[in-house]
Amino acid sequence: MKKFNIRKVLDGLKEVSSSTPSVQVGPQENHLIQETLQSDHFQLCKTVRHGFPYQPSSMAFDPVQKILAIGTQSGALRLFGRPGVECYCQHESGAAVIQLQFLINEGALVSALADDSVHLWNLRQKRPAILHSLKFSKERITFCHLPFQSKWLYIGTERGNIHLVNVESFMLSGYVIMWNKAIELSTKAHPGPVVHISDNPMDEGKLIIGFESGIVVLWDLKSKKADSRYTYDEAIHSVAWHHEGKQFICSHSDGTLTIWNLRGQGKPIQTITPHGKQPKDGKKPEPCKPILKVEYKTTRIGEPFMILSGGLSYDTVGRRPCLTVMHGKSTAVLEMDYPIVDFLTLCETPYANDFQEPYAVVVLLEKDLVVIDLAQNGYPIFENPYPLTIHESPVTCCEYFADCPVDLIPALYSVGSRQKRQGYSKKEWPISGGNWGQGTQSYPEIIITGHADGTVKFWDASAMMLQVLYKLKTAKVFDRNRSKEDKGSTETSDEDPFAIQVMAWCPESRMLCVAGVSANIIIYRFSKLEVTTEVVQLLEVRMQYELNDIESPDGGEPALPTPGASPQTSGPPSHPSTSSNNSDGGNMPCLKVRSTPLKQSAGYQVDLVVQLVWVSGEPPQQITSLALNSSYGLVVFGNSNGLAVVDYVQKTVVLNLGTVELYGSNDPYQRQPRSPRKTRQPSGGLCDINEGSATSEDRCKSPTSAKMSRKLSLPTELKPDLVLLSVCPPRGANPLDHRDNSFSRSRSSSVTSIDKEAREAISSFHFSDTFARKGDSTLTPCLYVGTTLGTVLALALTLPPAGEQRQLQPVILSPTGMLVRLKGSIMRMALLDSTGSMLPPAFEPWFEPNVTADGEEREKVRKRRPVSVSPSTSQDLNESQYAVVCSEKQAKVISLPSQTCIYKHSITEASFILRADVVQMSQGVSLACFCANGHIMTLSVPGLRPLMDVNYLPLTDMRIARTFCFTNLGQAMYLCSPTEVQRITYSQDTCENLQEMLGELFTPVETPEAPNRGFFKGLFGGGAQSLDREELFGEISSGKANRSLAQHIPGPGGLEGMKGAASGVVGDLARARIALDERGQKLGELDERTAAMMTSADSFSKHAHEMMLKCKDKKWYQL
Repeated sequence: MKKFNIRKVLDGLKEVSSSTPSVQVGPQENHLIQETLQSDHFQLCKTVRHGFPYQPSSMAFDPVQKILAIGTQSGALRLFGRPGVECYCQHESGAAVIQLQFLINEGALVSALADDSVHLWNLRQKRPAILHSLKFSKERITFCHLPFQSKWLYIGTERGNIHLVNVESFMLSGYVIMWNKAIELSTKAHPGPVVHISDNPMDEGKLIIGFESGIVVLWDLKSKKADSRYTYDEAIHSVAWHHEGKQFICSHSDGTLTIWNLRGQGKPIQTITPHGKQPKDGKKPEPCKPILKVEYKTTRIGEPFMILSGGLSYDTVGRRPCLTVMHGKSTAVLEMDYPIVDFLTLCETPYANDFQEPYAVVVLLEKDLVVIDLAQNGYPIFENPYPLTIHESPVTCCEYFADCPVDLIPALYSVGSRQKRQGYSKKEWPISGGNWGQGTQSYPEIIITGHADGTVKFWDASAMMLQVLYKLKTAKVFDRNRSKEDKGSTETSDEDPFAIQVMAWCPESRMLCVAGVSANIIIYRFSKLEVTTEVVQLLEVRMQYELNDIESPDGGEPALPTPGASPQTSGPPSHPSTSSNNSDGGNMPCLKVRSTPLKQSAGYQVDLVVQLVWVSGEPPQQITSLALNSSYGLVVFGNSNGLAVVDYVQKTVVLNLGTVELYGSNDPYQRQPRSPRKTRQPSGGLCDINEGSATSEDRCKSPTSAKMSRKLSLPTELKPDLVLLSVCPPRGANPLDHRDNSFSRSRSSSVTSIDKEAREAISSFHFSDTFARKGDSTLTPCLYVGTTLGTVLALALTLPPAGEQRQLQPVILSPTGMLVRLKGSIMRMALLDSTGSMLPPAFEPWFEPNVTADGEEREKVRKRRPVSVSPSTSQDLNESQYAVVCSEKQAKVISLPSQTCIYKHSITEASFILRADVVQMSQGVSLACFCANGHIMTLSVPGLRPLMDVNYLPLTDMRIARTFCFTNLGQAMYLCSPTEVQRITYSQDTCENLQEMLGELFTPVETPEAPNRGFFKGLFGGGAQSLDREELFGEISSGKANRSLAQHIPGPGGLEGMKGAASGVVGDLARARIALDERGQKLGELDERTAAMMTSADSFSKHAHEMMLKCKDKKWYQL
């Protein structure tokens, strides 16, 4: 860290020097725009985490508060209440959570971790905090049990001992149940770890202890000895009581359940093998898989429920994990999609000594949470209202939009609601605790996720919540039945051929464009009406660029559009710079578009499919950048060969150029000619590096980044033909500086083989109405193109007039030369007006594409909406726009139309930027960057003053780099695990209001009344027997615990009385009151000591006075 800090200081010095204008600018122009954004407008903090808890390990439920807690293998804690109320906490150690126990209706939770620590969480505040921790040093924790309304926690250990902890003080009791006293003296072997502890529902003084080896002990807490022992020759996994406390049931490793009478020693009264085949000759049934957990729940009317996980027969190969519900004579086997981690039965009462009345079962799976309705026939599941399906298919890319049009979320919800499955339980979701936050943040937010199976999901992310709105399946467009002959053509992405790689969306027009990993682009329109498309319109594009003795073209030559594609009906003409030899696999797309009619329901409907085809035995390169503009009716996409512009109104390709052709004769790089490539197997380009750098599972989760033309992961075995193809780097720019972290090295090693091929990939696009050429006085539609070598090139667009002519006349694009060059790959471009306000690209308002109105009315709604440009306030009226360009190393602001650089800033030297966005804050415009070294930075625009630089998180996972998004109003997000979205804010306003926005977990609820003992039970006994645990386990009777056994650690969450503290101002007042109470307590102790000293002094004075009186009349020799 010290080394990094020195570099940071040096970077800071460079930033100070480099943030001055890079060219001579007059003082009056230097202060044209008064920047309103200041450093104190920015603050970085995590807001909420959505999604399914990654790698769950344990679960608990508070039946009074109706709150569910889930612990994970990484020490995370997720708490769920009513839909929209959820909370994320993290144990500092990161050790797996092995067990959770609620202090029912107390607003507290105990967690036991795999590192042998126990923690007490305070849930009465909006952000739960640890009040106390206890770290065991000599024994491993295996099981915990906290009886309802008790403050003594039983902790079982691997050695077979049981310790008691006071949950108020978190101090150990001197009372210990030693394993050698629990088992019989004649037993020679150790009974194994404690796997179960529970007190008798009818007698708190009796404790059942289950040891792994198969021994169950009934322990009398008062007499400190074992009352009974129950031995079975199979290992125990769990134990459950009948509510009357006269019977208990054990689940075993051989797939059996044994039912025992409390007073019946020796043998179980019944042995059941739920999934075992019963032999006819009376022999023991065949052993089954272990029953990992059993619960035994009674009802007032009808038979009890026995619910268990596991226990299937060994011959059920390939069968999915099951939960078995045994109710009377019926046995229901409920198959699950994933392995079962844990399950809990939800009951009407929290009291163990009453009829349980189970109504639902919460089943925690490895990748899902299922709640089963026990009250309805067939046991239907509840519809899960939480956003737990983010990972249904691995997320491959994300986009985040804040402050969307207000009608967008209702429109998506209305079409998405028709997609919902039927057959759910009719009852309300049973996990219903907590209250929603009272946030003032009201603007609409939408998150879009692209997935490995080709699905695109739209999520409502407003008001700190997340709810799925609509799901689009892009794979429907393609034929899934691939024949053996064309299977070779999909080898580039055979694992997930439909995976989404890049997305472009226009919220105003609702146009959507997605690029897939198989080099396909699909353009969608939004419609509220269902339609059947007879033929899916298809364009096949040939994109390949080879530097085989190419001569620099004239300045005027590239100005003409070069058609490199044609409709499906005719074969595409050969590209000027492409070999026309199609004998080996030419003109083959990676995926076959379906030829049968496509029924498209309301929502997003396919308008056009564009496919890159194989050329000369070479597979198409993957799409690295994508943009659309609904006002111009154009989609542009690029890869390492060049770019193509598609007019989706006329369904034609209007431009298909290699990157070098964009430069014309002004190419700044000396590109060396390359010998023609040998024909290889149909796999290549970026896919080779992907395959060499990741397992198939990782590859589907980490396709090439949407914003960069390279795979950012450590290659383990680079293909030799890729490495050998590299030539000397181009002169004048080398984006591959020496980097000192492993992430950078991996990037460098994988990029070199591509960039040094002189393949300058297209990395970003920006459509705008701006000044196309230097010195222009009028605004024209333009396309800015950013490349991986740091160049920004401009193309002027000539668009036909709106209306009928738009359908007939061609769109013409003319390269107008280079705008600016930066160090590193271009990440983001944006335009500002003369006042420094952001200029959004022109857009067409949404219209219903399937409307049956007459042509005139239809054209009226289709008229293009022009961009309003603010009149210039500068003295020189020509300087009416600013282009903000950010590369992976630096940012520049260019004044237009003079094309002079007025500000530049070196953002990072040692690292590189992974994501950059020009965002609208409530106080102004800012450039937000996320760096590979974990820093999140914001810069003012256009002045490029550093406003915030926070070392937020080290880039430990490529998933973060691939999914990190900034959006307007200080919001950002990324995937922190394969199943969870972490949202953060960099806005000071949001940070200040966060407490109000967050939901409350704890709500004051009265505890239900204890069950009535009844007259005869009270008269003759037989009701629940209570126990004074304080007297038994307290220090007076049991003495002090061994100090070396566990260390008490006060939690950062506060002080003894923090239970009563609520959030916000009330919490501060409560904390202040507690501090005052503590101070008063200390002062009281001081008073007591002072009083004791005064008493002692009085006593001494009295004795001295008596001595004086006694000796007063005596002579000195009489003393």
